[in-house]
Amino acid sequence: MKDIPVALRPREKLLAHGPQSLADAELLAIILRTGVTGVGVLQMAQNLLDRFGHLGGLLQADAKALAAIKGLGGSAKRAELLAVLELARRALHVQLRQSPVFDSPKAVRQYVQLHLSGLGHEVFGVLFLDTQHRLIAFEELFRGTLSQTSVYPREVLKRSLSLNAAAVILTHNHPSGVAEPSRADEFLTQQLKTVLALVDVRVLDHLVVGQGTVVSFVERGLL
Repeated sequence: MKDIPVALRPREKLLAHGPQSLADAELLAIILRTGVTGVGVLQMAQNLLDRFGHLGGLLQADAKALAAIKGLGGSAKRAELLAVLELARRALHVQLRQSPVFDSPKAVRQYVQLHLSGLGHEVFGVLFLDTQHRLIAFEELFRGTLSQTSVYPREVLKRSLSLNAAAVILTHNHPSGVAEPSRADEFLTQQLKTVLALVDVRVLDHLVVGQGTVVSFVERGLL
């Protein structure tokens, strides 16, 4: 880092121009603070992003996966990184609990990305909402292989009733990284919409999470 002009160093750049001016690797370098022998902190940050595919993959990394990375074997740096990632998830959770999801669609996308992007297996989750469309809970209900997940509408129905939800947002990831909805996704969405309508629970949207992108069924005219 000492070899980089002061104005271009991540911390100084952030303070002068704001966090939005920094690339992902630069922001990560600020959290890591130091590199390892032969590898500067900026290169280490980029290596981390490359190792996990992208920022979403890093956000999904657990302590075991991080411990295998050179320079993160020590508990302190690994704990700091995991703490920052969890704070990001919790901050968005609080935001969605305090105001209707329609007031912050960007936050909803970021929230599902933080939970589902970068996973090596498919996960189907549901955001359960109250009568004012504020978040009650987000739950991962089903997990599958690289190609499919078995989703049981009756289980989504039971959980909606248990949480007294008035509406839901469905979401799942595509481990391939391509967020395009499949015909099976469309069929499942319509099936869940029909089942949940029987108990007056609305399906507001279905978000498909890929690598760095989220596709909305509503925006595509599929719901």
